[in-house]
Amino acid sequence: MAATLVRPRRGKIFAGVCAALADRFEVPRSFVRLGFMFFGLFGVGEFVYVALWILIPRDD
Repeated sequence: MAATLVRPRRGKIFAGVCAALADRFEVPRSFVRLGFMFFGLFGVGEFVYVALWILIPRDD
């Protein structure tokens, strides 16, 4: 597992939250993105995504 949780500048689609989580837990980025899409159907994914976007620092 990666030691830190940071939003990458490359390989992201929107804000890099899914890419950061996928890199941290060593899973494919598409799985994380599908998970957020699934939870977005229930109205939870959007709030969690925005919260993580604020909390996870950007890779400089």
